[in-house]
Amino acid sequence: MKFLDQVKIFVKAGDGGSGSASMRREKFIEFGGPDGGNGGKGASIILIAERNLNTLIDYRYTQHFKAEKGQNGMGKNKTGRNGKDLYLRVPLGTQILEEDNKTLLFDFKKEKEEFVVANGGKGGLGNTNFKSSTNRAPRKFTKGTLGEEYWIWLQLKTIADIGILGLPNAGKSSLLAAITNANPKIANYKFTTLNPNLGVATYSDKEITLADIPGLIEGAHTGVGLGIKFLKHIERCKTLLHLIDITEENLEKSYNQIKKELGNYSKELLKKKEVIVLNKIDLLDKKTVKKIVKNFSKNKKSEVIALSTFNKDSVKKIKSKLLNYVS
Repeated sequence: MKFLDQVKIFVKAGDGGSGSASMRREKFIEFGGPDGGNGGKGASIILIAERNLNTLIDYRYTQHFKAEKGQNGMGKNKTGRNGKDLYLRVPLGTQILEEDNKTLLFDFKKEKEEFVVANGGKGGLGNTNFKSSTNRAPRKFTKGTLGEEYWIWLQLKTIADIGILGLPNAGKSSLLAAITNANPKIANYKFTTLNPNLGVATYSDKEITLADIPGLIEGAHTGVGLGIKFLKHIERCKTLLHLIDITEENLEKSYNQIKKELGNYSKELLKKKEVIVLNKIDLLDKKTVKKIVKNFSKNKKSEVIALSTFNKDSVKKIKSKLLNYVS
């Protein structure tokens, strides 16, 4: 399934049905009179959040949505049928914005949450409603009102407990695959991850949702590489996990580069809780790893953890540690 996190769609709620101007005419009935029923309500368009969706690709090729009209009123005081509301499913974390792509209308943060994006028109009144002591046979009726219609933007911002960040080929996808049920693409070249991946880790009967963000490179906040396209997906994460390849020549430079890109994109990202993970320790001897961790941890306020995604004990350890960052 292709990944799409922003799309523009047109929504048109159903118009209300018109009232009827029917007059009662029955054989052997001496007194007739108005018997026109009211029109039915037009259908509304309702968006509903689903946890099992993670892309807006369904709206890539079908961009116009029109709801059912209300039925017109009929004689014998029959009210027209209401239009059937149209439900559109969107991923949890989707934001609805006006056509200017700036004004926020609604933000889906809970599963099965609903938002009426376009209200259906009201049904018109039949002539029965206008009968009075002085007007026994009114011909007056009203038409149904028009349903609302808009162009709107749908923008997806992934909701996860922990966002995994790092330079390309740092091992983010391998970490996600090792500690969750996700199956991201893993390969020995840069930019293997082209879209955010979500996974759920279970430890001590508790669940942690993790998001693997495509690798960040210098200038990501200005659009270099893939960074600017997906940095928004970590804005909702409670904690940021900085993954660094321990075999890098300059760990400080790698770490500071990521921090710089985050700060340039949004200062709020620098205020989030953080855990630093030095990956691929299986490529070095234990003595060297211990020395690197000790030196790198100096002047760091964040916890530094060393691991290998091929070591079950390391994976178990990181799971238990991450629980502290989501509680």
